[in-house]
Amino acid sequence: MYRALYRKWRPQTFSDVVGQNHITVTLQNELKAGKLAHAYLFTGSRGTGKTSCAKILAKAVNCENLIDGNPCNECEVCRGIDSGAILDVVEIDAASNNGVDNIRDLREEANYTPVRAKYRVYIIDEVHMLSVGAFNALLKTLEEPPEHVKFILATTEVHKLPATILSRCQRFDFKRIEPDDIAGRINEVAAGEGFTVDNEAAMLIARVADGGMRDALSLLDQCVGQSENITAQLVSNVAGFTGRDHLFALADCIKKGDCARALAIINELHNSSCDMERLCNQLIEHYRNLMIIRSVNEPAGLIVCTASELKQMEDQALSYTLEHIMYILGVLESTSGNLRRGLNRRVETEMAFVRLCSPNLDSSIDALLKRVSALENSVRSGVVAAKPVAQPGETQAEEVATPAAPEMLPDGEMGCWPDVLENLKNLNRPLAGILGNSTACVQGNHIVIYSDNDSLMSILKTNNNSVDLRHAIFNITGIKYKIGVNKISGQPAQAPPPPEEPAPPADPLASFIAQAEGYGIKITN
Repeated sequence: MYRALYRKWRPQTFSDVVGQNHITVTLQNELKAGKLAHAYLFTGSRGTGKTSCAKILAKAVNCENLIDGNPCNECEVCRGIDSGAILDVVEIDAASNNGVDNIRDLREEANYTPVRAKYRVYIIDEVHMLSVGAFNALLKTLEEPPEHVKFILATTEVHKLPATILSRCQRFDFKRIEPDDIAGRINEVAAGEGFTVDNEAAMLIARVADGGMRDALSLLDQCVGQSENITAQLVSNVAGFTGRDHLFALADCIKKGDCARALAIINELHNSSCDMERLCNQLIEHYRNLMIIRSVNEPAGLIVCTASELKQMEDQALSYTLEHIMYILGVLESTSGNLRRGLNRRVETEMAFVRLCSPNLDSSIDALLKRVSALENSVRSGVVAAKPVAQPGETQAEEVATPAAPEMLPDGEMGCWPDVLENLKNLNRPLAGILGNSTACVQGNHIVIYSDNDSLMSILKTNNNSVDLRHAIFNITGIKYKIGVNKISGQPAQAPPPPEEPAPPADPLASFIAQAEGYGIKITN
């Protein structure tokens, strides 16, 4: 019968255990010196070798021909323990044997001397699952067991063990196995099984396994089921990294403030039976990766993805500030908590994206801090940030930027107007759509827009539309123009305003304080 790779390649000696030298060397030295503890506690994350080391130790304390602290695996006792013929080594699953009666039976059995081996060894796996009564029943026996009994406890959650248990054991903490060590073991297994694994695929498996050798070999087993020539692309497909384009698309929507597109994507995912909590957790992981990229110089070792995905994430991370990423992570973490409490998952997710795509709707402390950060960045860069969005029916002051120099600027048709509109899409996509069929000319220090939309001037005076348009013009031309509107028919709907005397340069600090007060934030000297 076929055996899974993680079972077939389970370590048989301490020398076979990968990445835990600080533990295996100590155990070998104790065995060679004959200074064995009566109770051991092995703790660490899953798949790091706890149970394997427990079984090796159980054989080693009973081996008839110990070799440098390792069991020989050839004597009758070693072979009998491996095959299960010798019953003096008992492995107990505490998850299903966690009651007081189970521990009382163990205590009574421990009083009998071993039949064939030197020691009766009890391996209690997932020991943290024992009940309080079972722990109390185990205490006395664990502290002073018979001379012929050894206990080996293993757990992934050592914090759940009572201090009275911890104090009676010699504790060994298993660390997560380094990716290089896991990749080396994968290559060793591949050579022994007769299939090939390229280096990038081995490293990707190692990073996905997150320090667990068992998880790595299980993933390798899945890959072998599809092909004996294992590539990074195959690993990516099996690990479920493909089909994550929606994460990049949603992140782009948040960056551009495209709420309509974000809600359309969520609707498509919902209709495809995508679980909203899983989507939220995937987005948290995605923005965690962006945070890592913005925070460290060499992020590849901290992110589990293919090389092409890493490049795509690096490009996307450059469009965010670290403060913005942290704010988004906070909103998503809060949403994830709400989803776990059983609220309407689709509505909760949609509300989160409306907040993320329209920050002015969010009055939380985190959102206000994000706006303050944006104001600080504006002051540092010398570009005055947009004023708060006006409520429906209200208008904002028309002038928000320092006027251009008083000398007359070259007049004529503005050939770069299409570039201005393309840049405007990143700042205000609806306004860019409204201006899609317009043209523009330079008249002195004004940009005159020619459009058949009678309401264009009113639209520009609403919210921060004029500010976004000026920013787009400045991004393309490097000049701060004023704006006027004319009808394409030649009948001026609203003539361009007359040239004004240039105002003195704005004080960045005064502008910062004024805009902060506009958000309801009081700043004092």
